[in-house]
Amino acid sequence: MEAVAIIACVFLTLFYVAILYAPTLILRLPPPSSLKNFLIRRFLCAAISSVVSLLFSALILPIRSEEASSLVGVYGIRSDHMWQAVVFPLSLTSLMYAGSLVLKSMFLLKSWKKNTNNGGVSSDCIKSALQTFLDYMISMFSNVMAWRNYVVAPLTEELVFRACMIPLLLCGGFKIYTVIFLCPVFFSLAHLNHLMEMYSRQNYSLLKASMAVGLQLGYTVVFGWYASFLFVRTGNLVSPLVTHIFCNFMGLPVMFAQKRGLVSVAFVAGLVAFLWLLFPMTRPDLYNNKTNNCRCWHGYCSWN
Repeated sequence: MEAVAIIACVFLTLFYVAILYAPTLILRLPPPSSLKNFLIRRFLCAAISSVVSLLFSALILPIRSEEASSLVGVYGIRSDHMWQAVVFPLSLTSLMYAGSLVLKSMFLLKSWKKNTNNGGVSSDCIKSALQTFLDYMISMFSNVMAWRNYVVAPLTEELVFRACMIPLLLCGGFKIYTVIFLCPVFFSLAHLNHLMEMYSRQNYSLLKASMAVGLQLGYTVVFGWYASFLFVRTGNLVSPLVTHIFCNFMGLPVMFAQKRGLVSVAFVAGLVAFLWLLFPMTRPDLYNNKTNNCRCWHGYCSWN
């Protein structure tokens, strides 16, 4: 069963990447006329890949036809304990970004003091700030790259590389922590296509492309460990999904800033707090109701 699970995960990884190039290489469609059309085409491909992956893994997972209603629970698609699945992982993850949040707060405070020194914060100033924020949100909703980074990529990647692969590996006989460290390997391999794109389309040298992709792969592996850990501990797909979106929005954590030692102190303090609270804030009983006949991987399944 372990071999079957590995082969299935390799297939899902290759299919997720290959279908992105299917319109051009297989269907022989003309190249998209704009970046927007290019990304919309990829959105459709990623959606197809997710649906196929869910159906494919459903055929392999040892769930009898009369138990099909619990399959969405196996995938972590649930409606119970929703606020816990959102609030606790986001609060935990934000600790890793303590330095980034402190730096942003410093910039906001500096801007606030500047407005105060220029005659105080008037109602017009507040309205201008609110209008700026509103314009930013509108631009985000109309920006195709924002949809890619904060909707399509997190949703499809979590469905394929967490919801499908983790149950397959666990049912294949792998131990929980082996799965947590193994699953991100497939997740990182799915990003190797960026090496070809940087080298051939963006005119990067092979060395520069390799370094850029190597940094990205390292980050995706570390994030994949964390996302897999959240999925296994909570049993809810929403937890790694909202964390994925938050991390995409924040980027890499800020560890230090020139002439701002408080940022480094905040980063270290946040890291220590993150490690201290990692297990307490992801206890399975916070996200599930204990049942006596549970067959899921951590022994809690209120969705059963």
